[in-house]
Amino acid sequence: MQEITKLTIAEALQGLKNKNFTAVELTEAYLKNMAQGKKYNAYITECADVALAQAKIADQNYAVGKARALEGIPLGIKDLFCTKNIRTTAASHILDNFVPPYESTVTQHLLDDGVVFLGKLNLDEFAMGGSNETSYFGPVINPWSKDKLLVPGGSSGGSAAAVAAHLCAGSTGTDTGGSIREPAAFCGVTGIKPTYGRCSRYGIVAFASSLDQAGPIAQDVRDCAVLLNSMAGFDEKDSTSCNLPVPDYTSFLEQDIKGLVIGLPKEYRPNGLNTEIAAYWDKAAEMLKARGAIIKEISLPHTKYALATYYVLAPAEASSNLARYDGIRYGYRAKAEGEHLDELYIRTRTEGFGKEVKRRIMIGTYVLSAGYYDAYYLKAQKMRRLIRDDFMEAFKQCDIILTPTSPITAFPIGDESMLQNPINMYLNDVFTVSVNLAGLPAMSLPIGLAQNGLPLGMQLIGKPFDEGTIFKTAAAIEADAKFERI
Repeated sequence: MQEITKLTIAEALQGLKNKNFTAVELTEAYLKNMAQGKKYNAYITECADVALAQAKIADQNYAVGKARALEGIPLGIKDLFCTKNIRTTAASHILDNFVPPYESTVTQHLLDDGVVFLGKLNLDEFAMGGSNETSYFGPVINPWSKDKLLVPGGSSGGSAAAVAAHLCAGSTGTDTGGSIREPAAFCGVTGIKPTYGRCSRYGIVAFASSLDQAGPIAQDVRDCAVLLNSMAGFDEKDSTSCNLPVPDYTSFLEQDIKGLVIGLPKEYRPNGLNTEIAAYWDKAAEMLKARGAIIKEISLPHTKYALATYYVLAPAEASSNLARYDGIRYGYRAKAEGEHLDELYIRTRTEGFGKEVKRRIMIGTYVLSAGYYDAYYLKAQKMRRLIRDDFMEAFKQCDIILTPTSPITAFPIGDESMLQNPINMYLNDVFTVSVNLAGLPAMSLPIGLAQNGLPLGMQLIGKPFDEGTIFKTAAAIEADAKFERI
């Protein structure tokens, strides 16, 4: 392990400014870690030549006093973001040779601020999964694994594992139902899903367009603030992007939380909730109370319908979005095309998509079909509004909501209970999916270790476009928790 790679982004930026090391030296240290850390399978595509070329430009900018906000910081990019002239696969066979001719808006923002791209990070295929086991390129290994190989969480498993194992200084992720927050919790790092519309979706391979949102994963709260400063912003190429000013999120980190009202939803404490997770939840609330915050029980009565609602709407949107992969325009094309166009479609999609993606396409097509549209899709849309209304009502009584991120810690790769019954995997999203349905910002940060020695995460849910309150509350928890990363 290169010691220089244990620095946070904020510390690395200071080191570069002070000329303690160069951007090339920093990049080479991460590339060395990547070579030694191939066992984690965190990267799908490594781009050392691109990274070193970008690092040399960064050093030139430092030399002439023209360093940009993130000059020379080596990042990993989730392989769902289109990167110009760099292979983008979405961890699927159907896109395993796709090289985009354009850059996603989020990654362009990062490039404009001087970051170095180390490579493209592994994920669940098309971001569909909660364990990073659905990737065509094989599962990512959680760096906290000891006796058994553990999942890193999904879908941004490569993004979280790479940060935890110091294979990049920070990473991009996407979150459709918990895909930034759950991996962050499982890998003992920090990640934030901003408000829907805060970061542009342009150039991100779509899963469920009304739910997908980009965000950063990093070592700590400050690094997430630094990265989100760069990633966020209005984009006219994305019709769902909100034209609102982006505050400097680092300015919130030192703010006092005295008088802040913290809501604890009673529905998130069901019978059978893991006692360790419940204890850490209480501990986090006590930390905030000790700093002058007010703890208040709130109610989110439609929480019990969130998972069912999500697993109707997300597959419905996925079945529509993935219809474009037909073997005609780009991506994988079946070698045996058949006599008719329909046969080409069927063979290409049968060979190109994995099991979980096919499962969700079929569910989505079913709930959108004639005779079932009203019974499932329309009803789920109505329930989505009620779930959002719950949050808006709760925020009349509190400033921010504190919950666990996941009901479990990282589990072994190949866990039969998860693989044999996909519903068990879906249940892991119970604390996260309602946030996406409501379009709210939420962060996961590590709070401590369970008795099995694995990290546990706490989730902070904020009001729309109020990421600042999340950052100042998270900074307080982080300071008191003193979580020790790998």
